[in-house]
Amino acid sequence: MSSRLSAISFEAHQPGRLADFWSGVLGLERADDAHGGIALLSGNDAGYRLRFRPSQKQKTAQNRLHFDLTSSSPEDQRETVARALALGAHHADVGQGPDASHVVLADPEGNEFCVIEPGNDFLAGCGLAGALACDGSQAVGYFWSEALGWPLVWDQDEETAIQSPDGGTKITWGGPPCMPDPGKDLHFDLVPDEDQEAEVERLLALGAKRLGPERDGEGAVTLADPDGNEFRVLRPNGSGG
Repeated sequence: MSSRLSAISFEAHQPGRLADFWSGVLGLERADDAHGGIALLSGNDAGYRLRFRPSQKQKTAQNRLHFDLTSSSPEDQRETVARALALGAHHADVGQGPDASHVVLADPEGNEFCVIEPGNDFLAGCGLAGALACDGSQAVGYFWSEALGWPLVWDQDEETAIQSPDGGTKITWGGPPCMPDPGKDLHFDLVPDEDQEAEVERLLALGAKRLGPERDGEGAVTLADPDGNEFRVLRPNGSGG
């Protein structure tokens, strides 16, 4: 029994607007979505989609999860930044300092992301969405490695990273202490290979906790990982990932 990462899901006040932004930045096409949102095909070997779900939550702090976009050259980095700004992004200060070689931006709803300088060997070959960088403990990195069946590709000094066996975006955790809950963030949507409830029980045994009602209106079960980050386990027969 296992799950696949169906989508990295954004909570959005205007899902269509935010989907258009990320489609423009990453060059992604829209896809049908059976899970209450708007989906983009990731075009990434890791196999997930980007999902934008309606939410009235308010963002109160820096996101715990953000994308690190890669660059092939200084010109490419500048072009990515310019494209994002033209689509509605703005510069963001997360304490990076004036000498930082990466550029920190936020999308139209305030979700931070970084455009990484060229020459980053760790993200080489991962695609434009090189990493989903997460604030979190070593234990939560181990949890997600087991949950998704993605091997650890980094485990040092309480920092961990996993990557799909097929390649693509890496998911990284920077170690403690955890930042406060931002109120509005990115989340994982999982689809079990087989029985939903059996997969929920497996995830609970790995250290997840149940949240909210038994199932939401879409038949999904909401859980929290060992660091308290919400994620959903969708029905295995949900179309469109």
